[in-house]
Amino acid sequence: MSFVELTAPKSTATPVLVEVPHSGLQVPHELESEIEATPTAVLRDSDIYVDKLYERAPEQGATLLVSRVSRYVVDLNRGPEEVDSAAVPRHPKARHIPARGVVWRARTDGTPLLRSPLTVEQFDRRIEHYYDPYHQALRDVAARLQREHGHVAILAAHSMPSAGRRTFGGRHVRRADVVPGTRGRSTADGRIIDLIDAHFREAGLSVQHDDPYRGGWTTGSYGAPKRRQHAVQIELNRALYVDERSSEIKKDEFAELQKVLDQLVSKLGQLMMNEAQLATG
Repeated sequence: MSFVELTAPKSTATPVLVEVPHSGLQVPHELESEIEATPTAVLRDSDIYVDKLYERAPEQGATLLVSRVSRYVVDLNRGPEEVDSAAVPRHPKARHIPARGVVWRARTDGTPLLRSPLTVEQFDRRIEHYYDPYHQALRDVAARLQREHGHVAILAAHSMPSAGRRTFGGRHVRRADVVPGTRGRSTADGRIIDLIDAHFREAGLSVQHDDPYRGGWTTGSYGAPKRRQHAVQIELNRALYVDERSSEIKKDEFAELQKVLDQLVSKLGQLMMNEAQLATG
C-alpha cells in the first residue's frame, strides 16, 4: 500500500510543486504495536487539514504531493540521519536530540509515543517503507519540473499552533497568521519571497518571516536558487481555519483561506512561467 499521493496539474502545468508532508493520519497496522497513540492525538499532532486547504492546487497548474502516513511514523521534514539516541539507542549515528528526530519518541505535549525504544532494524524499516518513497517522489517530480521549465518552486505546506513561547519557560504569545520560512531569504529568489509576503498581506493576514520556523530539512535541502531550485516553507496559523480545542473546521474561514491559497499558487505559477531570469538564479 502506498502512502504517497501525487496529483498532476489539471490545467496548464507550471513549475510549482506543493508538498504536504505532515497532514497524514494513517498508522500502518504493522507499527501499531510500537506506537502509543489515539486517533485524537494523531490528528492534533498533524498539520491538520493542510492537505484539504491545498487540494485545489492542481487546478492552478501545480503538482500536489501529499503523505498519508502520520508523522508518528516518520517525520518527513527531518533528515534521515536525525536519529534520536533515546528512540534508537543502538543506531550507529544516534545522538541526543532534545526535541524530536526523524522518528519521534514523544508527542508534542511531551507524553511518550514509542512503547519502547526501536531496534536498528525497526528504524530502518520505517525509513525504507515510509520515508524514502516520499522523498524519492519529491526528488523525481522536482527534477522533472526543472527539466521541463528550467526551474522549480517548492511550497512546503505546513500549519502551526496559534500560540507558542518565544523563550523557554516564557509566556505564550500569539503567532503571526503566516510564517514563510526561507532561512534568511536564502532558499528562494527574492521575487518569490516578496510575492508570497505581499499576497498574504493584501489578504489582510499578518506575516512574520522565519519566526518561529525558518524552514525545515526539506526547505534547506531543496532550496538552492543558484541551482534553479526554490523552496519556501509556509506555516499557517491553525486558528485561522480550525477550532484548536475540538479540531473541527471553521467552515467559512476555511473556505476563505482556501481561496487565498488558490490565488497564491496561481500567482506563483504565473511568476515562474513569465520570469525567465528566475531560471538562472
